[in-house]
Amino acid sequence: MMKRRGFIYEIMTNKIMFLMLLPTLIFFLINSYLPMVGIYYAFTRFDFNDGLFGSPFVGLDNFSFLWKSGILMKLTLNTLGYNLAFIVFGNVFAILCAVLLSEIRSAWFKKIAQSVMFLPYFISFVILSVIVYNLFNYESGFLNTTLKEFSSSPVDVYNTPWAWVFLIILFYLWKNLGYSMVIYLAAITGISEEYYEAAKMDGANIFERVWHITIPMLKPTFVILLLFALGSIMKGQFDLFYQLIGNNGVLFNATDIIDTYVYRSLKVTFDVGMATAAGLYQSLFGFILIISVNYIIRKMNDDYALF
Repeated sequence: MMKRRGFIYEIMTNKIMFLMLLPTLIFFLINSYLPMVGIYYAFTRFDFNDGLFGSPFVGLDNFSFLWKSGILMKLTLNTLGYNLAFIVFGNVFAILCAVLLSEIRSAWFKKIAQSVMFLPYFISFVILSVIVYNLFNYESGFLNTTLKEFSSSPVDVYNTPWAWVFLIILFYLWKNLGYSMVIYLAAITGISEEYYEAAKMDGANIFERVWHITIPMLKPTFVILLLFALGSIMKGQFDLFYQLIGNNGVLFNATDIIDTYVYRSLKVTFDVGMATAAGLYQSLFGFILIISVNYIIRKMNDDYALF
């Protein structure tokens, strides 16, 4: 009873703050919690005539089909593989660029370089797909037009699945590198100059200062960004994959992820049960992963854990 009175007292005391929080609570209630009722779709053979609770209950048949057909394994490996590449290369290049920019003394060059690198982040994926199409179109793309000028054979990129493994990673880095770099650059700016001055007095060169001061100081930022990224490691970059690949079935083996499969299941085959099963698997896998990684990090260093 005391806890109830305490909570009511807290609300009455901080009414303005709770009112400011209310829109966020309503947003998550409508968009995150109420839709969870739809998880039941994963255990049914959904029929539009019978509705959600009138459709035949099939238990784990949808999950069994995804597993036995090999679709689930392929989607999992593709989704994990691409996201691991995004995390590893994205953070490595972001740290590298942030360190290089922090060491540049020319203020105007630093601002120009930072703006140029950050600009692609604001380009929509639709515009990106147009750029990519004009680069690699077989008939009139920039690549093949250039090759023809040098009397070389054109390359059919849109029928070469292995090439898109590298292209997708490349364009992801091009679009998101600037945003990640700004985060690390802000962390570097917060490092006290006293550390660097002391290192200079001890005779440390620029590489030693970066390796022994800057990199260790970026560790907390890196761990936090890593945990956030791992929390959505099973959630693919749908806009990126769908806009670049579209419905090109030739490339699906190398580029298909869970998000694009779910979208096609709903749009093309109307298999709501199978799509929901894949989405539920995606969410549970990501949840277990982030809990496990956070537990390991908390055991290693409690200060770096998210919770």
